[in-house]
Amino acid sequence: MVQIIWLVLTSLILFTVGYLGYSRYLARFVDLDDSRETPAHKYEDGQEYVPAKKPVLLGHHYSSIAGGAPIVGPITAAAVWGWFPALLWIAIGNPLLGSVHDFVSLAASLRHEGKSIGYIIGEYVGERGKNMLLWFAFLTIILVVAVFALVVGIVFNAYPQAATASLLYIALAFIFGVYLYQMNLPFLPGTVVFVAGVFASVWVGIQYPIALTPLAETPATWPSNVIILLNGPLPVPNVINANVAAWIPIVMIYAAAASVLPVWMLLQPRDYLSSFLLYAGVGGALLAIIVGTLGSALGIGAITPSQPLVISDQIPAFAGFWGTTGSTPLFPLLFITIACGTISGFHSLVSSGTTSKQLHKESDARVIGYGGMLGEGLLATIALGTIAIAGVTAGTGIGRALPNFAAGGGIMLTSFGIPAAYGAPFMGLVLVSFLLTSTDTAVRLGRYMMEEIVGTPESSVESLAANRYSNAVIQTVPAYVLITSGSWLTLWQLFGGANQLLAALALLTATVWLANWDESKQLISTGVPMAVMVSITILGLGWLAFYENIYAKFLSDAWMAEATLSAQLSAVVQIVLALTLIGLALALVRIGYTNIKDARAGTSIAQPSDD
Repeated sequence: MVQIIWLVLTSLILFTVGYLGYSRYLARFVDLDDSRETPAHKYEDGQEYVPAKKPVLLGHHYSSIAGGAPIVGPITAAAVWGWFPALLWIAIGNPLLGSVHDFVSLAASLRHEGKSIGYIIGEYVGERGKNMLLWFAFLTIILVVAVFALVVGIVFNAYPQAATASLLYIALAFIFGVYLYQMNLPFLPGTVVFVAGVFASVWVGIQYPIALTPLAETPATWPSNVIILLNGPLPVPNVINANVAAWIPIVMIYAAAASVLPVWMLLQPRDYLSSFLLYAGVGGALLAIIVGTLGSALGIGAITPSQPLVISDQIPAFAGFWGTTGSTPLFPLLFITIACGTISGFHSLVSSGTTSKQLHKESDARVIGYGGMLGEGLLATIALGTIAIAGVTAGTGIGRALPNFAAGGGIMLTSFGIPAAYGAPFMGLVLVSFLLTSTDTAVRLGRYMMEEIVGTPESSVESLAANRYSNAVIQTVPAYVLITSGSWLTLWQLFGGANQLLAALALLTATVWLANWDESKQLISTGVPMAVMVSITILGLGWLAFYENIYAKFLSDAWMAEATLSAQLSAVVQIVLALTLIGLALALVRIGYTNIKDARAGTSIAQPSDD
């Protein structure tokens, strides 16, 4: 049987080569220069533009980009096509596509006053192209908020200990923000005290786990001391079960509230503190795999995990092109199923939306942009390892995949002598730390997108759309409706397709910027990944529209005879969305290609706003 350590070593070796070699080249290529004033210093306002120390900003960036997607994607893909193709896409695609995407998005934003990718492409292709991209990004963010809020509720339901710990660490982060920015107290002693408090919250969560509502059937992962806060279920539509359904609106309200606060008050301190949880979870799991493998090989009981860290026979190396379902083609669907962890368009919104506004000096962009994405690739590799462990049942749905990550991670941590009863809730808290950060960051980014679409408000409707408070409602309400409509199971494919398409458009934006910057700039580093992602996305969304919906549903007499009206409407919505995304992609690629061709011919009049 294949040991999990080989999965980890494959990713670590390729990621190390990419960071030491390719990222250094890219840093020179985009001319990072610490003598150049960053937008964070140039436009410092104490609200959005706030210079941050490199470890603080790395913590924010990493926890913002690493949500539930790099966990659900690899788990789902391995269960369908086997672990080997999933590993290759993560280990090879991340340093060549995803890390490049994140880094150049950040670099391009630095050169354009910390503006978003939508603004940047508008500088070169005009207002129409800008608004097309911004509207697409805004709609994608609503899908992001819906999916992430849902999975937070799922994890809180599976591990009530993580719910308690999460509430405590959010409170600690708020106090830490006041400690640092209002009281101006020492950074290092505060870090020691508050990080210790975050880890202590894990212990408190284990002692006092909470759930919102009682359930007819208690989940197997619930300890006996769970505190039920309410006597009965809330009057909200049922999603999976009453407890999950009750948590979702609370997560939405939190995301909306957190998105309107100044970044120093919650975003920066919370992300910095949670980064220690994330590093402990990802780094601890990696080290546990190494230690546990050695312990098993040498027969050292003290560092031998409770179960062998080997790939279960339930997860084949390769399940064939059509996968275990017999009707799911590896190409192109694998490359949409695993988005985050390899390449994700949402990251371009983080890089160009919040990170670029907080970068202290330009050289920090290399470790934060390129290195941060490699860190997410390690998370995806660990997620792949969690379902590979013998005895952990693979699941292909969001509701089954996420608890498996905590359960598998808990088994890994037994290599250190940590009981799985403690390790699993800790890994659940690690996962929630990613998810909460990504969710409220997404709402903040959605506001940025709308502000750039509206520009200077000229009507009460435009003022309402751009207002930070009403905009948060505009995003969270549709996201909540998407979840509670009962169609949330179909969200993942649409989310994956939209996310990967956004990555292609971000790479297109970077390529257009480079072409207009200097006619001697090579466009291979961004142009080839862009072409790959456009092709994959169009084929994947085409399969979703034409095969999975039109052919397998509307042209199937059996399906039409049994399908309800709501099922037919859901299929129609999927078809319309998929075809709309394809049309949008082709239109923007055509506009971008025309600009690149004109720039190379010396006829483009657009110039970078800051060189």
